[in-house]
Amino acid sequence: MRHVFISLLLVVTALHGNLAGAASLTAEFVDAQGKPLPDAVLTLRGATAPKAGTLEADMDQRDVQFAPHVLAVRTGTEIRFPNSDQIRHQVYSFSTPKRFELRLYKDTPTAPVLFDKPGVVVLGCNVHDNMIGYVYVTDDGWFGVSNDKGMLSLDQVPAGHYTVTLWHPQAADMLPVSGGDIDIPASGLKQRFSIAVQLDADNTPAAPPSSAFGDAFHKAAHE
Repeated sequence: MRHVFISLLLVVTALHGNLAGAASLTAEFVDAQGKPLPDAVLTLRGATAPKAGTLEADMDQRDVQFAPHVLAVRTGTEIRFPNSDQIRHQVYSFSTPKRFELRLYKDTPTAPVLFDKPGVVVLGCNVHDNMIGYVYVTDDGWFGVSNDKGMLSLDQVPAGHYTVTLWHPQAADMLPVSGGDIDIPASGLKQRFSIAVQLDADNTPAAPPSSAFGDAFHKAAHE
């Protein structure tokens, strides 16, 4: 009984220590005009990283759109692609970090797709060329995507010094940009970030024109 009590005491002490050092980051994203910016990705790289655990995520298809429009995951995540529509979709990507194709299907494919390399993966549907989605795969320990009001909250982040990376599908060449370095105190931090974005003629993010993937994506999306 004494051994059980000591074990429980150690667990409680460890949990208390973890929670005591935990802080939070509330990030607000705006564009160059100061308007809220949804679908912005923020990642934090610090001295320590959280344990990975089970890495699973879903990229749904609803109302002939990918849902969510932007999904951020950690490298090594297995993503399922359920189809909640009543019509079939054929999901594919020509992106270098992950090239794959899920042929015409309804419901949910049996096997998830492993995203084992960091980078930006652009998704399309061979049947519906208006369907474009993005998977941002990162090695960084903490990450998230801003909501429709341009807000993002990361909880249980240990207080400390972090390097910030920002990304948005409408940023120039779809490349990540530096968000600088921040110090998150134990009391938490609220920070505003601005990302310069650009729209093409039909208000749709464009694929990088200088890459083989961009050429293939453009051809597949507009055939």
